[in-house]
Amino acid sequence: MLATSYINNNPDYIPELISHVQCSTAPYLKLSSETIPMPKVQARFRRLRFAHAAYVQDALENTTSEIKNIKAYLLTALYNAPMTIGPYYSARVKYDASQ
Repeated sequence: MLATSYINNNPDYIPELISHVQCSTAPYLKLSSETIPMPKVQARFRRLRFAHAAYVQDALENTTSEIKNIKAYLLTALYNAPMTIGPYYSARVKYDASQ
């Protein structure tokens, strides 16, 4: 379903990153400046749904900043997606309503 929603892009990188994290045997994962135990990261990634992947894809398409380490950026964005998706879309609705 993600592939049909983002037909002009290759959305396979998101499921591949999620799979990479879920199959990892590393004890920790460094996200931003934090070192997080892998079981905690894997538990958070198990909560991800299509809406989270679409949100990360939308945010990536709308960014104008240079991203030097895209893998680290995406892993951090996916990890934070369950916490940030609600406020992100609320802010967008408020902004759109004010226009």
